[in-house]
Amino acid sequence: MEKKIVIIGAGVAGINAATKLVDNGYPGRLITIIDKGNDPHNRLPEEVMTGMLGAGGWSDGKLTYHTAIGGVLSKYCGEEKAMELMDQVISNFRRFHPKPEEIFCSDPQTEPDFIKPYFGLRLFPVWHIGSNYLHEIAKTWYQYLIDKGVNFMWGIEITNLNLANNWVNYIDGYGEKEAITYDTLIFAVGKSGIDFAQKLSNQYDLPTEPKSVQIGVRFEAPQKYFQKLIDISYDFKLYQKFDNVSLRSFCTNNNAAYVAVEKTYGDITYNGHAKKGEEFRNDMTNFGILMEIKGIENPFEWSREVVSKLQFRNIGLYYSPSRTPSKTSENESINTVQIFNLNQFKEVMGEYADYIINFIDQMNKVFEFGDDWGMYIPEVKYLSPEPLVDYTNLALTDYPNVHFVGDALSARGITVSGAQGIYVAENLL
Repeated sequence: MEKKIVIIGAGVAGINAATKLVDNGYPGRLITIIDKGNDPHNRLPEEVMTGMLGAGGWSDGKLTYHTAIGGVLSKYCGEEKAMELMDQVISNFRRFHPKPEEIFCSDPQTEPDFIKPYFGLRLFPVWHIGSNYLHEIAKTWYQYLIDKGVNFMWGIEITNLNLANNWVNYIDGYGEKEAITYDTLIFAVGKSGIDFAQKLSNQYDLPTEPKSVQIGVRFEAPQKYFQKLIDISYDFKLYQKFDNVSLRSFCTNNNAAYVAVEKTYGDITYNGHAKKGEEFRNDMTNFGILMEIKGIENPFEWSREVVSKLQFRNIGLYYSPSRTPSKTSENESINTVQIFNLNQFKEVMGEYADYIINFIDQMNKVFEFGDDWGMYIPEVKYLSPEPLVDYTNLALTDYPNVHFVGDALSARGITVSGAQGIYVAENLL
């Protein structure tokens, strides 16, 4: 019997799931994708968090190609299958790319000696899609699914899921309360929907696996200081490990590197993205410096509280010994408040502030940027407790027709999220 499939979230997880289904003959008319953002024709460049292809597929476009990066995948399906699923995600981006010949893979092999005394350097392949092509990819991909009969519902706020009776309650664009039924639900929300995932977990008392805290800052400096490392690894991953804290650089952007504002739970946090094209070049580098902190009781709530305290009138902070905040790619001011000492940062973060400051001091010994740097406070990856799922199909143990993928299942990257969506679709087929 053909079943009605509802996908919540039009990010890379949900879109790859739908694509796998219709590619293999599943009727598009039985698939509905719901998202609180906009379709790719009406989604503004600065609308980073919601809409077609989510955050990573709209403003990043670097597809990591390794099972140890970007969240868990191989624990569900094994190493060989995980790589095969990631190949399918990369193939989909290539398939809808206006110039697929410009996609390239960087694959650094050797850690340089100048890094070794201070940091570890994680080396892994990355497929570079080109951030300036992402919006066209989204439009072409969207049209393909429309032509296959897939139904899209944009600008929709989900208010409740009735897992026992297969209902999705929502508010439409006119403010009216509505509902839609499903036979199969794919819960594919991105970071902006993690609060809803937490609510769902509490409401149904879902068995979960607690996750670590992931919090830090977005660091920015002129690219020239990092060029010797960029030449080896474009999306470099520096890391340090201590007893209960590990630090890593995350999501490196170069050449035309811009800081992106994210608003979650009413608070502002920061991320980064890169543009492609000489008209956008600013010769800057930015990346997150993220701490993974183990042993925090109620890590999700702890992170929420810390982020709320690192605000000034609901706006995040910027600190630099010498610089002022940069502009966005649209040449607008970044929504941030400049501070001139780190007292608030240290007071809120406590001992963990010292790890970030030490990381920057150690980088300064390697890259010698002096006072020519700044950081946007905070950057955070909200990881709500991971629901326990059936490894064969990522379905909830108590609700076998409800499948969790992407950020809702603690994925932290484009490739892993898309692969999880395809994995579920293969099982449904």
